[in-house]
Amino acid sequence: MDYQELETFFRSLDRSFFVDNGLKEYAALDEPLPIGFGQTISQPSLVLKMTRLLAPEKDSRVLEIGTGSGFQTAILAKMSAQVFTVERIGILMELARKRLAALNFSNIYYKVGDGSIGWREYAPYDRIMVTAAAGVLPDELVSQLAPGGRMVIPIGPPDLQELKLITKTGDGDIYIKTAEMVRFVELKGQYGWI
Repeated sequence: MDYQELETFFRSLDRSFFVDNGLKEYAALDEPLPIGFGQTISQPSLVLKMTRLLAPEKDSRVLEIGTGSGFQTAILAKMSAQVFTVERIGILMELARKRLAALNFSNIYYKVGDGSIGWREYAPYDRIMVTAAAGVLPDELVSQLAPGGRMVIPIGPPDLQELKLITKTGDGDIYIKTAEMVRFVELKGQYGWI
C-alpha cells in the first residue's frame, strides 16, 4: 500500500462535501457527524486509521459494507482497483452515488441491500471494510474474503466495540487481531446486536 498517496489524497478530500449544509461548518472537526437515518460519518482520524489497517493495494477488489455519505468509499476507490459498496438505506446510497460521480470515480459499484450478508455475486474480495458494528463476526463476509485477504470490522455490544483485523491465509485459515476500541452504529441484519 502506498501510504504517502493515501495521506495526500486524504488531506485533499474535503469532508464538508460529504455532509449536509447545516453541518458543513463542523466537517473539519475530528468527530463523527450525523448524516440522517440514525447513521454517521466517522471521524476523519478513524477513517484514515481503518484504511491503513485494511491496506488496500492498487489491484484490490474491495467490498465496503455501509456506504453512508461516501467519504470512506472515495478513499477506498482512490486506493483500489474496484469498490463494491452496499448500503441498506436507498436515499443515502443515491446521495453518495451523486457525490462520488461528481468526483469522477468510475470504479465503484453500488447495491442497496443487507450488507451483513455481503455481495456474493462479485466475491471473493481482497479487502472488506465494514463501517457498522456487528454483534458477532459475520460468517458470510468471512466466506467472501479471498485467500490472502484482509477485513476490518467493529465487533461487540452497542456501547463499545473492538475494531478487528481479520486476515485469511492462502490455506483459508482465519486470524483475528484487535486494533483498538471504537463506537459505531449497528450493522443491521442477521449479524446486528442481539
